[in-house]
Amino acid sequence: MPRSTFPRDRFDDLPDGDGRVGAHRAERPRSRGWLVFLWAALATIVLIVVGIFGVLVASGRISLSSDPEPTPTVAETTPPAIDTSYSVVVLNGTADEGLAGNLRDQIVALGWSGDAVQTGDSDTTDFATTTVYYKSSADEQAALGLAAAIGSAEVAQSDFLQPTDDPNTADDESAEKRLVVVIGLDRAAQPTP
Repeated sequence: MPRSTFPRDRFDDLPDGDGRVGAHRAERPRSRGWLVFLWAALATIVLIVVGIFGVLVASGRISLSSDPEPTPTVAETTPPAIDTSYSVVVLNGTADEGLAGNLRDQIVALGWSGDAVQTGDSDTTDFATTTVYYKSSADEQAALGLAAAIGSAEVAQSDFLQPTDDPNTADDESAEKRLVVVIGLDRAAQPTP
């Protein structure tokens, strides 16, 4: 190997045992990867919390204003009154025997006269829900009152089994006012008291 023609300096007299050649850097510090991981996990948690909070504010589930939300007021409703001036026909729309008679007794106990409440069987034995039928919108309140009194019955407007009046007296006070109750399968398992 050719000798260098550069002038001698202090590094030419170093022993060869170190194994180092070239520029020397500081020793690598011990691994602090856990510290980097801890900071990354903390930053992730903060970003998730801020994101969830932002979504709740944007969707209106959290309000940043100091105005309290108005409390909803519940209007007191009075139950519809029972109008015993109507005649009532009770039809059993199930296969269970005696339901029409039991409901008739319950209606008579509410104030109807015995001859104003008639019973019978419906054409079907699989009627789904107990329903009170009324003829015109003027009869709706009476039907609602009867439905509330007998408990958990639906109300529907229909000419179903209504008396056929003379068209000239349809709006007359003398025309018979009738409500028709069809007992459904919702009462079949538990007979009316």
